[in-house]
Amino acid sequence: MDFLLRAGFGLFGLAVLLGITWLCSSNRRAIDWRLVGTGLLLQIVIACLVLLTPWGASVFDTLSSGFVRLLGFTTEGARFIFGDFSDAGKFGFVFAFQVLPTIIFFASFMSVLYHLGVMQKIVQGMAWVITRLMRVSGAETLSVCANAFIGQTEAPLVVRPYIAGMTRSELLTLMVGGMATIAGGVLGAYVLLLGGNDPVQQAVYAKHLITASIMAAPATLVIAKILVPETATPLTLGAVRVNVEKTTANVIDAAAAGAADGLKLALNVGAMLLAFIALIALLNAPLIWLGEITGLQGVLGRPTDLSALLGWTLAPLAWLIGVPWEDASTVGGLIGTKVVLNEFVAYVQLGEILQGNVPGTTIGPQAALIATYALCGFANFSSIAIQIGGIGGIAPERRADLARLGLRAVLGGSIATMMTATIAGVLTAVSA
Repeated sequence: MDFLLRAGFGLFGLAVLLGITWLCSSNRRAIDWRLVGTGLLLQIVIACLVLLTPWGASVFDTLSSGFVRLLGFTTEGARFIFGDFSDAGKFGFVFAFQVLPTIIFFASFMSVLYHLGVMQKIVQGMAWVITRLMRVSGAETLSVCANAFIGQTEAPLVVRPYIAGMTRSELLTLMVGGMATIAGGVLGAYVLLLGGNDPVQQAVYAKHLITASIMAAPATLVIAKILVPETATPLTLGAVRVNVEKTTANVIDAAAAGAADGLKLALNVGAMLLAFIALIALLNAPLIWLGEITGLQGVLGRPTDLSALLGWTLAPLAWLIGVPWEDASTVGGLIGTKVVLNEFVAYVQLGEILQGNVPGTTIGPQAALIATYALCGFANFSSIAIQIGGIGGIAPERRADLARLGLRAVLGGSIATMMTATIAGVLTAVSA
């Protein structure tokens, strides 16, 4: 009976998310409901393979364990540069010494895999399956699958020759794909933030973050094709071919180039977090003061900071995707932080809550898992500018279209991650 209630509520949550997307559609009559149904089924199948079947769970457990081993190799490099400062056992968890080196190493590692052609094969394999099942174009499918492993400005390079000729629906799919996923370079950082120094917990969160990235591919296509249904004939309909120009001479050059890119990303992340967290503290000061003088803080039982305000506003949405009501305001605040600021700040906050570093705020295992999936994407307002600059630099003639589709892409990316969170939440509860 409990399974039926969970499954029924999960279906209700998915129906509401799809209903919101349908209301925002540019052409409701043109929606291909067969594609929508196939995409939903594909997400559920992926989640079932990973979370319910012994062999699927075994494969992803092996992947996540290997991922944790890679994190250990990062520690060796960090220890050489920072010495004992990188030892969390001696100095505690220091973001600059534990997380930022991880970004640099993973960016270098991904660059090597791309130089060797490994990632291209994985992307092409995923795209071939999705194209055959969902009857979508090769260009948009390749971009969506590439986004599961690399960033929203790098993935469009996989389909660079086709962007200028993409239909409006394909272009939105390209944008939503970037906002519904995270980059491989920061995946390791999120595993460290959520798992702390516990290898077992690191493996658990690595498994769920990898699963979320793969599930995001069909979720992206489902949401994008409802928001802007395909009404034209794509140039690459049914075709799947990865054609990425190599810019590195050999493995050493690829590792060096990736490390350089990773350094830029790490510095950007560090500067962004320093500024945003300080600005949040600045904004929280008057909000908390207002709560104190009005007595609202006493009524609510907690400070009236930005996280609390976002949490109260989005608590119904968090509850809708399966979060227990007692944790809904906490997860709602994290989702709001992700959209208004970015997912890195939200994951930092979630990690602090999980480690017990936020007085008066706790979160249950089910809510933590759903939040992990719901935050796993770049869907925020600043990503609109990033995509206009990145994709618009590749195809300047599409800049106006990118700007017009920006808000739809943020909406689409947010709903796609919440769909994966809803499905994973139901199946994880069943397997518990």
